Amino acid sequence: MDFEFNDEQRHIRSVVRDFAQGEIAPTAAQFDESGEFPYAWVRGMAGLGLFALPFPESVGGAGGDFLSYALAMEEIARADASAAITLEAGVSLGIAPLVSFGSPEQKQRWLPALLSGEKLWSFGLTEAEAGSDAAATQTRAVRDGDMWVINGRKVFITNAGTDISAGVTITAVTGSDNGTKQISAIAVERGTPGYTQAPKYRKLGWHASDTRELIFDDVRVPLANLVGEEGAGYRQLLQILESGRVAIAALAVGVAQACLDAALAYSAQRRQFGKPIAAFQAIQFKLADMATQIELARLMTWRGACAIDAGKSSAPYASMAKLHASEVATACANQAVQIHGGYGFMEESPVARYYRDVKVNEIGEGTSEVQRILIARHILRPYEILDD
Repeated sequence: MDFEFNDEQRHIRSVVRDFAQGEIAPTAAQFDESGEFPYAWVRGMAGLGLFALPFPESVGGAGGDFLSYALAMEEIARADASAAITLEAGVSLGIAPLVSFGSPEQKQRWLPALLSGEKLWSFGLTEAEAGSDAAATQTRAVRDGDMWVINGRKVFITNAGTDISAGVTITAVTGSDNGTKQISAIAVERGTPGYTQAPKYRKLGWHASDTRELIFDDVRVPLANLVGEEGAGYRQLLQILESGRVAIAALAVGVAQACLDAALAYSAQRRQFGKPIAAFQAIQFKLADMATQIELARLMTWRGACAIDAGKSSAPYASMAKLHASEVATACANQAVQIHGGYGFMEESPVARYYRDVKVNEIGEGTSEVQRILIARHILRPYEILDD
């Protein structure tokens, strides 16, 4: 195993770290408090080419590898989780389906503005009754001549309501095959009549990211807006979520590292009983456990990223990385607040924000329970005792 980065990966990590700590971190608390969308951060990430980073040059991407994208994601999240989820949703959920399954015309029409970071694209999967059970999708798209007529609602959708949001790729039932729903992916541009975005949710964390419900009321889009094959939407979304989970794992590692950074700095300067609290074994054990678990999560994330770069399926590594990293981030945030004591409970402390931001990583893009199901299916497959 070679754990050394190449020159390009080291450069990307260094440049993104400098940007994140210099431009995002100093204003993270401000955006968290106001809930405003951080357009300046998006412009900065776009200027670094991060929205184009993991995509091939043949479609206008930067031609970077997925590991570089994971490294960049960790550094952005280390500064602020809202910035990181804006990037992750824009890249892994917004752009990736169009790159992987879009027609040449769709790529030519939408990708230039998305890869440059000028515009954002969303991914509409989750519904009120279709979360972990994505196959329970109720949104429907019916053919009417050369148009799809779409009706339904999507919830918890990221990046759909900003001033630079250009559209969304949704999953919708387009027919049935022997009683089984055929789920397809369809692109809907913002401004299409009948497509509206509800007000932003009032969330526990990720305050500076845009998350809202989408409503489709007799929305008419051309049949040519079908992304990929008709009826292949469910299979496509599973592929997209697989790589997305590696990105979420990297995001979780970044926030966990921020928790450790804050805990180290605070414990080194906070004095009790005449000495820094870092001198006490109880605090040292907490710090040591945090550092060890973060490094394990980081290595698992890199393992998933390297599988993607090798052109292999990242399952079950993606599920393992996402499960472990998200739970480690929650544990590290908890310990960081504990180490800070009463100050950790104050919103003036960054660890209070980290504590609010981490929990959703155990929920979005597949809950921890779903990840355990997927991992169990993989390791039990040779025994042929579970139905897929």
